[in-house]
Amino acid sequence: MTKRNKIIYWVATLWLALGMTSTGVVQLIKMKEEVAKMMQLGYPVYFLTILSVWKILGVIAILIPKYPLIKEWAYAGFFFTMSGAAISHLYIAHPVSEIFPSLLLLVLTIVSWYFRPTERKTL
Repeated sequence: MTKRNKIIYWVATLWLALGMTSTGVVQLIKMKEEVAKMMQLGYPVYFLTILSVWKILGVIAILIPKYPLIKEWAYAGFFFTMSGAAISHLYIAHPVSEIFPSLLLLVLTIVSWYFRPTERKTL
């Protein structure tokens, strides 16, 4: 792995971890804004707890060494969660400012996954 790719990987991964952790904590404590947004999107409030726990566990999975299969599952979960969030916002015609955070985390997920070191891959 080149130094350039290693830097890209770690920058994307750390920003992804920060974004998923912060949104996971906000969802876990059920901030009023998050509850309102979830209801506006048509999802039940208990879905916040499910999302937050999986986001935090996913961050742990992508940051710890070894366990490449668990990392693959975490990346897949992040991909489905963020693409689903973006599609949900698009469906109810939210402005770009509401959709952008989901898209940013989706891009960070893809970049982190693509540039991950060989020892973090399943094959």
